[in-house]
Amino acid sequence: MALPTTETLNLSLDGPVLHVTLNRPDSRNAMSLTMVNELLAVFEAVKDEAEVRAIVLRGAGGHFCAGGDIKDMAGARQQAAAGGGDAYVSLNRRFGEMITAANQQPQVVITVLEGAVLGGGFGLACISDVALAHSEATFGLPETGLGVIPAQIAPFVVERIGLTQARRLALTGVRFKGEEALRLGIVHEVANDETSLEAALANTLKAVRRCAPHANRVTKALVLKVGHEAMDTLLDQAAVDFAAAVNGEEGQEGTMAFVQKRPASWNQ
Repeated sequence: MALPTTETLNLSLDGPVLHVTLNRPDSRNAMSLTMVNELLAVFEAVKDEAEVRAIVLRGAGGHFCAGGDIKDMAGARQQAAAGGGDAYVSLNRRFGEMITAANQQPQVVITVLEGAVLGGGFGLACISDVALAHSEATFGLPETGLGVIPAQIAPFVVERIGLTQARRLALTGVRFKGEEALRLGIVHEVANDETSLEAALANTLKAVRRCAPHANRVTKALVLKVGHEAMDTLLDQAAVDFAAAVNGEEGQEGTMAFVQKRPASWNQ
C-alpha cells in the first residue's frame, strides 16, 4: 500500500493502524489548505484498504488543532480583491469535503485530543468514532467571536451533541476543558496525564482488533445512515447485510472461535 507524500502530516503504519499526526506545531497545527488536501489524499488512499482497520488522528507539539490557518484566509482575501469572488467559498468548502470524507471513512477513526481543540479541530473531534481527550485540552468554537461562522463544522456538531448544546457553543464561543467535553458527549474518555491517555488509546486499539474488519465497516455504514434514510429501507438493507455477514467468512470464523473458546483470526 502506497501512502501519499505529505508536508504537514506525519504518517506511520503500525500493523492494522494508521497513525496520522498533524505536524504544524509552530501554529498549534492550524489547518492550512495544504493540510486539508493532504488529509483528503490520505483518506482516499486507505479507504479501500481492508488491512487498515483504524486511523488515529492526533497533533504534534502538545496541541491537536487550533482551527483554520489565518494565512489561508489572507490569501483568499487577496484572490477576492483580484476578482476571484469564490475564493472564500472554495477554501471553506474544501474543508467541508475533508471533514465529510473523515466522517464517512470506513475505518474506525480515533482522535487523541490535547491542547487546542478549536474550530476545525473541534469538527474533527465531532466526527471521530472514538474521541480520547486530555483533561486539560481546550475545546471551543471561536468563529463567531472572530466575525465569521463555523460553516462546515456546525452540522457535525449538531449531529454529535444535539441542537440545544450546539447552539449554545456556537453562539457564545465559550471554551471548556476535557471533563465538560465528556459531559456534552463530544469525547468518550478523559485522561489526567499523558501516560493515562496513551493507555486509553492502547485499550481502544485492542478493542478494535477484537472486532471483525468487514463487520465493522458494514456496521459503521449502517449507523451513519440513521436519520438520512427511511427506517424501513434501512432495516431491509440491514437484514440483507446481516444474512451476508452470518454466511460470510467472518461470521463463520467468529462462530467457530466462540465455540472453540479462542480468539478469532482477526484479533491480532
